[in-house]
Amino acid sequence: MNTITLLTDHPAWTEQPDGTPARLVTTDTGAWHVAWTGGSLTATALEGTLTPAPIPVETQTTDLPPSAPGELTEALTGLGTVCRVSSPTLWEAITSGLLRRIIRAPQARALYQRWATTYGPVYATPTGPMHTVPSPRAVLDLTDAQFTAIGAALHRRALPAAATTYLDNADTWAQLPADDLVKALQEVPGVGPWTAACAAADFTGDYSVYPHDDLAVRTWARKAAPQLAFPKEPREFEALWCRWAPDRHQIHALTTYTLAWGIHAQPPLTDRP
Repeated sequence: MNTITLLTDHPAWTEQPDGTPARLVTTDTGAWHVAWTGGSLTATALEGTLTPAPIPVETQTTDLPPSAPGELTEALTGLGTVCRVSSPTLWEAITSGLLRRIIRAPQARALYQRWATTYGPVYATPTGPMHTVPSPRAVLDLTDAQFTAIGAALHRRALPAAATTYLDNADTWAQLPADDLVKALQEVPGVGPWTAACAAADFTGDYSVYPHDDLAVRTWARKAAPQLAFPKEPREFEALWCRWAPDRHQIHALTTYTLAWGIHAQPPLTDRP
């Protein structure tokens, strides 16, 4: 039987009572509860849902670049097929990208959950109430005190700016290829290259545009293949990464597998770089 590994880098994933991950996938026309059974995803339509069930992006071991060092690819291939659930809306991807910037992953996950639980809509799911992020219009109604109350004062300007620009451009942005979406998002005040790339990769499922000098990618690559001499400088690391994976299909696979390796090798939703 082929091994399947779930990539839970998105902070919407939470632990169910049995310890396995679950998350909401919501759009304007409904919501799904997506749960991991340990070897596959189970999607349950919530009441009134008209949206089709989410289809995860699957990446195979055969997609890994042959020019990458064997020490690294041998560690990664043990994951089997890697699957990932993309953000169902670009707004959720932008919100996640902004809340994840600068701080470490465990802190970002906690902030995302506070943000959604405090200000976002709630849904009844098979494992209890779950929340998703507040809509752009809801964000525009929040006060300085409300941002500060949950530890999101750093985002008081960027999230409303993103909400305003998103409302004006959502339909156009949603149709853009990943590369063009990265460029478009950087026109939003407060959205820098890392956030734009992270949001675009999350929404499109194309991890060839993910920031390859990201701390998580560098950390897990070094731990997966400790015998390799990786550059210390992020830009030099990214250049090496792109030499190992010369086309976008390969770099998507190498990045996806490296992130999944870190999640697989560590406690499921905690203690990540």
